[in-house]
Amino acid sequence: MTDAEIERVALGFCARTLSKEEWTHQAHFSTALWLMLCRPDILPERDMPGMIAAYNESVGGVNSDAAGYHETITRASLMAARTLLAGLPEEVTPAEALAALMASPVADKDWLLSYWSRERLMSVEARRHWVEPDIRPFSP
Repeated sequence: MTDAEIERVALGFCARTLSKEEWTHQAHFSTALWLMLCRPDILPERDMPGMIAAYNESVGGVNSDAAGYHETITRASLMAARTLLAGLPEEVTPAEALAALMASPVADKDWLLSYWSRERLMSVEARRHWVEPDIRPFSP
């Protein structure tokens, strides 16, 4: 994705105009990286839970015990994005950061299953609150 494409996706997410079909694994990370790099007024770790929940509802989704916003996945993903950014030059662009992230194990949508069992990660508790991994310690 180019910087312009990332910005379009991120702005669409923020405005709740991005189509549900466009809210992919890569779009989640491109938006998080863009917010971290381009919107110092937004702290993803603080603001993303509400933003994701509102976006989900705007596209007809729900935030329930079985669908929608997921605290453990969101926090782990944001930690992975922050860790990646910490290892890149300060002047990195969103497209460069996303390319680096997509070249890492995080590009696999099931990357968290090397830390959490599917049962634990998909539990109501993990959806609502941070849950420690049950396979191995989390280190993004």
